[in-house]
Amino acid sequence: MYPPSVPWKVLSAGVTVNVLTEGWNLATPEPGAEEEIRKFIVDVIFDTAFSSVPVVQIGLSGFDIDQRDSARLTIKAEFISEYGFQATLTTWAGSRVYAADFNWFAIGP
Repeated sequence: MYPPSVPWKVLSAGVTVNVLTEGWNLATPEPGAEEEIRKFIVDVIFDTAFSSVPVVQIGLSGFDIDQRDSARLTIKAEFISEYGFQATLTTWAGSRVYAADFNWFAIGP
């Protein structure tokens, strides 16, 4: 793995995205396509690069979802590199997501 002398770096932040965020597509299902999966991708860039790919933990900390349908929202970290990752928020069916808050942290050398 890594020798004990390798210093570990920890970075973290909170992110809020919503209907005012450019490209937001989770608030309104397309007519006739309510069952399709809708994704919104947030590019997260680390303030400083890691020397190798870090471990990233991501978690939903809040959301604003319309009450007319079930609350359906997932989030995951994808395409993790030394420089950042993509946070992918997903909803489907008739769910209308107006906002989402998430926190992430990355640990690595």
